[in-house]
Amino acid sequence: MEKATFGAGCFWGVEELFRQLPGVKDTAVGYMGGEKDNPTYEEVCSDRTGHAEVVQISFDPNEVKYSELLHVFWENHNPTTKNRQGPDIGSQYRSAVFTHSPHQEEVARQVKEELQKSGKYKSPIVTEITPAAPFYRAEEYHQRYLHKRGMGSCHL
Repeated sequence: MEKATFGAGCFWGVEELFRQLPGVKDTAVGYMGGEKDNPTYEEVCSDRTGHAEVVQISFDPNEVKYSELLHVFWENHNPTTKNRQGPDIGSQYRSAVFTHSPHQEEVARQVKEELQKSGKYKSPIVTEITPAAPFYRAEEYHQRYLHKRGMGSCHL
């Protein structure tokens, strides 16, 4: 099993998207990339902790490749807007790939470069690619939020 961590705006929809992929064994929403230990949702939403809302994924690399997860990540949000996804504004909604190994970093940079050169996006991809920092699991009511409410998606 390997881990992957992505920030692509509000974590509810992002989690539901990845949760349904073959090869993904578990998901958890939380916070990463900021300065405050054990932040609360309210603190992260204040845009003063430096944390991004993220989904941490446990996946079987024999069933789904990391590069496939990256493609799903980039295809399901706007990676050209800094600190914004749809109506959600703030650094907590930034586009981010938090890598768990040098291999993941290499693959993430390669896929990002390929996408940028493809012409798919008219503006530069602003997704940050950084080593994973401590993951702080969000409050339980955020876990599988859409699934618990019988919803398949929300805006991304």
